[in-house]
Amino acid sequence: MNKTEFINAVSEKAGLSKVDAKKAVDAFISTVSNELKAGGKVALLGFGSFTVAEKAARKGVNPKTKEAINIPARKSVKFKAGSELNELVK
Repeated sequence: MNKTEFINAVSEKAGLSKVDAKKAVDAFISTVSNELKAGGKVALLGFGSFTVAEKAARKGVNPKTKEAINIPARKSVKFKAGSELNELVK
């Protein structure tokens, strides 16, 4: 499902116009993105939680040249599914 299909599904389930559903989806994405950028966490009970994880610097190998390279430290977004979502998918 891509973003357009997701907006259409939200529109149908919530009884909203597609314009309002797009605004709601965009607001959700913006809110989660801004909170994670600020170093926060977003937890949606039963659905799951979005967090930022720190990945340490490490050594790697360029597969083309077999040369050793340094991979810098970075931040990564993690999603952990909630119990209700896990049960639904089983």
